[in-house]
Amino acid sequence: NSSESHNCAKSILTSDRLQVVVTLSEFFNETWEAANCANCLKNNSDGLSNSTEEFLDLFNKSLTCFEHNLQGQTVYQSPNNYTEVCKNCNDTYTKLNDLYNNLQRMNRQGGESGHAAHLCIDVEDAMNITRKLWSRTFNCSVPCSDTVPVIAVSSFILFLPVVFYLSSFLHSKQKKRILILPKRIQSNASLVNIQEKYS
Repeated sequence: NSSESHNCAKSILTSDRLQVVVTLSEFFNETWEAANCANCLKNNSDGLSNSTEEFLDLFNKSLTCFEHNLQGQTVYQSPNNYTEVCKNCNDTYTKLNDLYNNLQRMNRQGGESGHAAHLCIDVEDAMNITRKLWSRTFNCSVPCSDTVPVIAVSSFILFLPVVFYLSSFLHSKQKKRILILPKRIQSNASLVNIQEKYS
């Protein structure tokens, strides 16, 4: 009825006591926002962004590489043959990890989606799964290249106080204390004798 002030859609959506349609709509909108789903899409929400597609492609390649190199073993067996997985899948995993780090950096600046926030939940979950498989299940560890410089700098800093105190001890001149005895003033009686001689 056009004479009524509120519109028809609002009347239908809020007609029941629980307002199921409104509650569900709010739930899905909140879930969409909390999961940062817009960050996986292009600006006009016209499909997945190029970076998301590239990431998911590398993610699938990594999982395929893991499965291919397990050689028929189950994941939960003893890690006796996981060295093949670590060796053969290292390049794929490193590329995926680097791409994820770049996506995080880009996303803080707005990225392809135009939203400056976390990555979407699909990308974050995929990376979490891959890292868990790589580090916990397969026990693959990438040696840290910064270990040697960090140890060298730490040792140098810890050794500096020793060098300082040692050099200050060796180069300081040990002066002997010379006691200077004060000259005593002659007594008044001797001064009187001297005056009498000259008078």
